[in-house]
Amino acid sequence: MTHIMKTTLDLPDNLLIAAKALAAQRKTTLKAMVEHALRREIAPQENLPPDSPYEVGPFGILSLKKRTEVQTADQVQHLIDHQYDEEDGRIMSSFPGNS
Repeated sequence: MTHIMKTTLDLPDNLLIAAKALAAQRKTTLKAMVEHALRREIAPQENLPPDSPYEVGPFGILSLKKRTEVQTADQVQHLIDHQYDEEDGRIMSSFPGNS
């Protein structure tokens, strides 16, 4: 059984407005976006596969690895379109009952 706690967050107006607009654009809720962001921040980042296009930066933020080869616009667009696929799968598999 999961216990859900309520809390209050004080956010700058411009951040809240942008977050609500993005949630509406993604057809989701602000609550779901905050929950997803927190899970992403809490999830262990060291479990990235070696061939992952991402690396964990100095502040624990996931970013694209630096590359020496030139990337085409199509390759960059593919990474943008699928930037959360790997991370979401890793996060979801870390919770009991998900594999």
